[in-house]
This record gives sequence, C-alpha cells and structure tokens, in this order.
Amino acid sequence: MADQFQKAEIRRDDGSGDPVICHFNPTDFSITRNIKWEEAPNVGGNQPRKVFSGGETSDMTIKLLFDVSSSETADVRDSYKALLEMAEIDPKKVNSKTGKGEPAQCRFIWGNFLSFKAIIKSIKQNFVMFRADGTPIRANVEVTFEQLEEDTPKKQNPTSVSEPRKIWVVRAGQTLDWIAYTEYGDPNYWRHIADTNNILNPKDLQAGQVLKLTPLP
Repeated sequence: MADQFQKAEIRRDDGSGDPVICHFNPTDFSITRNIKWEEAPNVGGNQPRKVFSGGETSDMTIKLLFDVSSSETADVRDSYKALLEMAEIDPKKVNSKTGKGEPAQCRFIWGNFLSFKAIIKSIKQNFVMFRADGTPIRANVEVTFEQLEEDTPKKQNPTSVSEPRKIWVVRAGQTLDWIAYTEYGDPNYWRHIADTNNILNPKDLQAGQVLKLTPLP
C-alpha cells in the first residue's frame, strides 16, 4: 500500500475542520532557510566583522492548481476555502502572551515524504479560467508557509502513557507507515499499529477504518 498514489493535503494541526485536498500534487516547491549574521565594528579594519546570531525558521513556498471546470456550477474558490480560513484570525485561538486571537497552526502533508507544521505567511490567488457569468473555475494558488520552530518529530515515550492515547479514522490515500510517522515520528512503527489492530495485510487499509493507537512497547 506504500506505493498507492497519495494527494497532498493541508489541514489544521489541531485536527479541527476539513482538510484541503490538493486537486493536483505540486510539481515542485522550495524550502528556504536563512542563516542570520550581524555586523560588528572592526576597529582599524576595512570591513565590519560578521557575527553569527542564530538560525531562522524555514519558509516553504508551494504552487497549487485547483480546477472545477468539469462541474457546471462549482466555484473553484470553494475547493480551498478552508485554506483561506487558516490564514485568518481565529478569535477562539488566543495567544497566551497577547490575549488576542491569531491564525491557526496548520500542516502540509504529502504521503511519507513531508509533514511540515507551519503558519501561513502569504497566499496568492491567480484566477485563469471563468464561466460566462464570471465565476472562477480554475486558479493557481501560491502559498508560503513559515515553519514552526518547535515542530520536531519525536518517538512516543513508552513509559509516559499506559492507556491507549487515541483512535485514528483513516482517510482515503493514507497508509500505515504514514500514520506511524505522524503519530510516532518514525514510519517503521507501522507494524506496531498493524499488530495492535490485528491487520494481517497492510494493503487492506480502508477509508473510514478506525485504528487504535497505543504507546510503543
């Protein structure tokens, strides 16, 4: 099942709301990480000295294509409406320091290849096809995510939890190794999930199937 075609998706990191399923997987994307240097006085020298002052978070820019031209009534903006909402201020999500709302944390996921926890830095919409009444039916959407520094995959501490931690409802295209990476930080723990749920053939995973996720042995 690991070779099953999987579409990239963007979802809220807290699991609320519906994910945005990409109509077409990106053909390319870029990840930029800046290294911060500052200038210090160099008395008697021709140039100031460069002093390393720490790294900065990574930015990831992705270009996505959404198309609903096969429908007679759909508006392409509805296909990624949830993505736009992730970039808006959520009054229910209050910053502990400022006491004010802030945009949601989200995650770009593409199979086993990438799970990028971030906030949305910018969204650019370019509408390229319309119906006679002006309804847009095709759009190129460029999204820049800013990675959250604290997001580091970690393995489950087997002594920290003694009861099943959660259940997982399988979505179309998800695989056991991807679920293992998301939950435990290592895709090799797919067998632990399979054994816990008496799954003899990992390729038989079905959308809507409920899995029990337990601490690692």
